[in-house]
Amino acid sequence: MKCPRGQGYDSGNARCLSFEKDTNGFLSFVFLNFIINRCKNLICFQVCIFPDIIERKVKRHFEEGDHVSALIPGEFYTKKEHFPGFARPFVFNAEVLLRVGRNVEAKDAARGALKSPWWTLGCEYEDVANIAQWNDEQIEYIKERVTEEGRPEDLKKGKAPAQVALDEAAFLLDLASIEGTWDEYVERIAKCHEEAGLDDVAKFILYRD
Repeated sequence: MKCPRGQGYDSGNARCLSFEKDTNGFLSFVFLNFIINRCKNLICFQVCIFPDIIERKVKRHFEEGDHVSALIPGEFYTKKEHFPGFARPFVFNAEVLLRVGRNVEAKDAARGALKSPWWTLGCEYEDVANIAQWNDEQIEYIKERVTEEGRPEDLKKGKAPAQVALDEAAFLLDLASIEGTWDEYVERIAKCHEEAGLDDVAKFILYRD
């Protein structure tokens, strides 16, 4: 029986109208998702690159079973002009590579991440160190660098005092990120910036509501 639009005078027509409504709702949902995904791509490639959009794009490829396509944005994420100085893109790419069984490349990506500040990893240090197959030697090295003996050694090498102070602050930030002890390091980090002539930064670090 043909379903007349706008009429529901019997049970047959009622079922037909219900089907039509459900179908239209489903098509609207599909179309809306299509528009959202196109907008995300437009934002990512024409406006600005947002980490969460790239990561969701990779995850969607995995959900669709398209592992090859997942590798492309993962590698794109790590280009140095996108997020210079941040480790998170390399960590995420390492996880992607590990997921598709490219373990050697994943190890290299994880090691690249650990060459950036550890507080930019976006996850636990141990998780990345396991992929990189690193032991605790690097942590011990950094702990030695922030001792009283570490600074004179850098000065002997000809480093400027301001740079030595900033290097120490960077090491302290790394330690605070893996130990979860920011409050124990905050005053010392602020002092390092003060010694480097960055008084406003030091005040900002020490600021409390």
